[in-house]
Amino acid sequence: MKLTFLGTGTSTGVPSIGCDCETCLSDDSKDKRLRVSVLVEHADKKILVDTSIDFRQQALRAGIKKLDAVLITHCHVDHVFGLDDIRPLNFRYGAMGVYANEIAWMDLKRIFQYIFKPTHFGGGLPQLIPHTVVKNSPFSIGKDLEITPLEVIHGKLPVIAYRFNDFAYATDLKTIPEDSLDGLRDLDTLVLDCVRIKPHSTHLCLEEALAYIEELKPRRAYLTHLNHDIMHERDKHLLPENVEFAYDGLVLSDE
Repeated sequence: MKLTFLGTGTSTGVPSIGCDCETCLSDDSKDKRLRVSVLVEHADKKILVDTSIDFRQQALRAGIKKLDAVLITHCHVDHVFGLDDIRPLNFRYGAMGVYANEIAWMDLKRIFQYIFKPTHFGGGLPQLIPHTVVKNSPFSIGKDLEITPLEVIHGKLPVIAYRFNDFAYATDLKTIPEDSLDGLRDLDTLVLDCVRIKPHSTHLCLEEALAYIEELKPRRAYLTHLNHDIMHERDKHLLPENVEFAYDGLVLSDE
C-alpha cells in the first residue's frame, strides 16, 4: 500500500490569507499546506479520500491520471468543493464510484444539485456512482483491500474515518466513540486530526491527539489538518519518537 499526502492543512490553508505569523511567512516547504486530502494506492487501485477545495492543484502536482473511487469523510467546504474537478477523469474513464455516509450525501445533493438534477446542457457534469457507507460495515475496492468506515465526532457532526487493512485515516474529529476506538487498534499506520497545539472546540489539539495515539498504539502515526499554529522544525520536538507531523507531498509505502 502507498499513501500520498496531497494536502495537510486546515480549512484556510497555510499560509492563511492576510496572515504574517512565523509559520505563514516560513520558507520551509513543509509549512506550505493545501487543504487536507490523501491518495491511497493498493495493487492497481487508486483511491482518493476527499475532493478538497484544492483538488485540481493537488492532482496536477501529484500527477494523478486516474482514480478508481473517491471516499468522502464529511461534507464541509474544504473537503468536498473540488468534486467538480473529477470531470477530466470522467472524460477518459467514465463514471466514478463516490462513497459517503447518508448525512454527507444529503448535503452533497443539496450543494451540487446540478450533478444530481441537471437543469442545463453543455459544460459537462461530474459522473458519479453514489454509494452509501455505514459505520462498521466493511466493503472492498479491488482485490485484498478491505475498507471499514468508522464514525468519529467533529463537534456534533458524525464524520467517517476509513480503515484500509492496517492503515487508518481519521481527520476532523473531537471524539472517537468506543466502537470506533476498537476499529482503530492493531494498526501499522494511523493518520490523525490535529488542528493546532492549543485546544479547539471541534478538532483535536496536540495533547488530545497524542493521548489517542498512546491509547491506540499504532506502530507509527502522522498528524494532519494542521493550521498555522504548528511549525514543522520549531515544533517537532513536541512529538514522541513514533509520531510525526505530516506534510504535503509526503509518501508512505509498505515497500
